[in-house]
Amino acid sequence: MSVDPSTPAAGRLLPDTSEWPQAPGAVVLRLETTASRLGAHDGAWWPRSRDLAAELPALITAVAEQVGPVERVGLDADAWDDVPGRMTVGDRVVHIDWFPVGDDTVILTRGAHDHFLLLVVPPDADPEAAHAAMAAAVLAGVPDSARQIFVKTGITPAA
Repeated sequence: MSVDPSTPAAGRLLPDTSEWPQAPGAVVLRLETTASRLGAHDGAWWPRSRDLAAELPALITAVAEQVGPVERVGLDADAWDDVPGRMTVGDRVVHIDWFPVGDDTVILTRGAHDHFLLLVVPPDADPEAAHAAMAAAVLAGVPDSARQIFVKTGITPAA
């Protein structure tokens, strides 16, 4: 799907970024491509490590390029190394909220109430299973939780 650059970010559909990146350091991300956003997740992210300072800026940049600026990130601090309260990405300060919820997701907030819920595939997941989990997370209308997707794809969730 191509994105018309003249369309305001708020009106764009999320692009299908399911192709595995070739460039070192590229974000492994898949986003739902429909406007309905009826599934449990709006996409999936496969970080390379649990180092939030190394992984999160690239995710925020990739998502912001498609849907506009990300203002807040919500995540489970127990799943990451050294979670800061905020981070500067580009020229924007992004606030980070953390809770010990253990739900294997990250919430990106654009504006006051526009949230994108992404499944977080564990960094050490088998590539085939990771791809299957990411594909399952973007199926429109599928209510599966992160844990259900991991069980179906044989991924061991983060401790």
